[in-house]
Amino acid sequence: MPDSHMIAALVLLVTVTAGLIRIFIGTGRVEWLLALQLLGTSAVAVVLLLAHAMQMPGLRDLALLIGLLASILAVAFVRYIEIDSNQEQEDSE
Repeated sequence: MPDSHMIAALVLLVTVTAGLIRIFIGTGRVEWLLALQLLGTSAVAVVLLLAHAMQMPGLRDLALLIGLLASILAVAFVRYIEIDSNQEQEDSE
């Protein structure tokens, strides 16, 4: 049973890597935000799979922390983009 969780974590890491390569090819800000969200959610999933596979309940707390930090980072990134776009509009006027 734990081997199947380790295999699932490995498959998830491989698919996330392929997704990130595709996202980083794009140059827009939306692609960067998408990459951030992809990293956050996949990191939570991988840590939860590893916590179950290695019988380490402390890793579940780490997964919760990663999820919280990823969501806060996404909000901060959106706020930064909003401020940056407002400054660009003021400079163009």
